[in-house]
Amino acid sequence: MGQQWVQFLAGGLTAGAIYALVALGFSIIFNASRVINFAQGEFVMIGGMSAVSLVATGLPMPAAIAGAVVIAGAVGLLLEKFAVERARRADVVTLIIITIGASILLRGVAQLVWDKGIHALPPLSGDRPIEIFGATIVPQSLWVLGVTIAIVGALSWFFGRTRLGKAMLATSYNRLAAQLVGIDVRKVLFASFGLAAALGAVAGVLIAPIAFTSYDVGVMLGLKGFAAAILGGLGSFPGAIVGGLVLGLLESLGAGYVSSAYKDVIAFVIILVVLFFRPSGILGVLESERV
Repeated sequence: MGQQWVQFLAGGLTAGAIYALVALGFSIIFNASRVINFAQGEFVMIGGMSAVSLVATGLPMPAAIAGAVVIAGAVGLLLEKFAVERARRADVVTLIIITIGASILLRGVAQLVWDKGIHALPPLSGDRPIEIFGATIVPQSLWVLGVTIAIVGALSWFFGRTRLGKAMLATSYNRLAAQLVGIDVRKVLFASFGLAAALGAVAGVLIAPIAFTSYDVGVMLGLKGFAAAILGGLGSFPGAIVGGLVLGLLESLGAGYVSSAYKDVIAFVIILVVLFFRPSGILGVLESERV
């Protein structure tokens, strides 16, 4: 029973780390524009599929991963430049609909560029299982957790030490005040889409060796990342991390102790419960008090 619990815990943390990265992308763009970017899941897909294609050309894995992140980041910047920026005077609902349309468009383009098949990315350091406390864990799970921790640390440094990061943070706290002190919020939004897309690409690369990837993999991952962002508090960076990990653990434990048939339902039940009982999310109230 103890070994089984550790196995569920490891699986839940691995999935939760991916959801956290996707949720961070949602929060970054929401803070910059108050828009929920429903194309965030497609950045995950682009990252995974691009890495698969680049590895197939013979590129070494590190170069393929870097290339995939650059490609996804470029797509994010193009989406902001040619879709969101041109509709900047529109209301929030219109902008959200634009991101939904962009999501559908990117899936269609992915079918043309790649195909409808399921693809696997080689694991970063072999696939020989590791035994920890009686549970069997693949090395890729450790990569997922390690890279997620590294990204959280890098983002903390970025938002606390760089001018662009501080500008993004200031815009998230008070957009009007940021404009009054000379921050170009349009540039902040542009950079936010690129950063969110890059985070999604990293998530896509990390999960591809475990769960594989395909042109439509971003749909479910995007919805679960959104659920994680809602759970933690939409717009809260710590909340995105906490929400992702909690969602991953609840999914894994629910699939293990109840039924795997309900695994994907849990995310949507969580959205409904949180919106009904605590719309601000786990850390949303703390963040708004600080502001």
